[in-house]
Amino acid sequence: MIQETLITTVNSQGKPHIAPMGVHIIDDQFVIMAFRPNLTLNNILETRTAVVNYCDDVRIFAGCLTGRRDWPLQAAEKIKGYFLADTLAHAELELINLADDPVRPKLFCKPVHSVNHKPFQGFNRAQYSVLEAAILISRLGRLPWDKIESELDYLRIGMQKTAGPREKLAWQWLMEFIEQHKNTGGNS
Repeated sequence: MIQETLITTVNSQGKPHIAPMGVHIIDDQFVIMAFRPNLTLNNILETRTAVVNYCDDVRIFAGCLTGRRDWPLQAAEKIKGYFLADTLAHAELELINLADDPVRPKLFCKPVHSVNHKPFQGFNRAQYSVLEAAILISRLGRLPWDKIESELDYLRIGMQKTAGPREKLAWQWLMEFIEQHKNTGGNS
């Protein structure tokens, strides 16, 4: 199973980094598979820790992909690091094994502490649309434009029917990023 999460890491100097990432859950382990080069990967290899955040505020997913990474954090309890202040739950992880690969290494982590902060109220279709659009944006250099455009056309339906202010803002950031990417020939 893959869960769409936000991972918070720190480098060896304690500087935090937030990144949206699908995390594989296998038995009682979290498997993080980041493509190289990747700051999240570097931070986990440096500190051997990470925090997986379960969050329903899709602005954070969209924001991290569009250069908006300044979200409130709180200190983790059992590891050196941080969790998102507005997360529903978080799991503090320690790296236990690395399956190295020149393109996409696998980081096997075990949870050392988990906290539920508030209940999950469910996703609306707009939140789903933002998450899927964010995943598309993370693959702009790997997917053909016609695929991206057709997927976005479908995702817009859910946005138009169910979006609240948070989802509308997140969608706007993503669409602005795509336009900038198009206008600069893919060099955004």
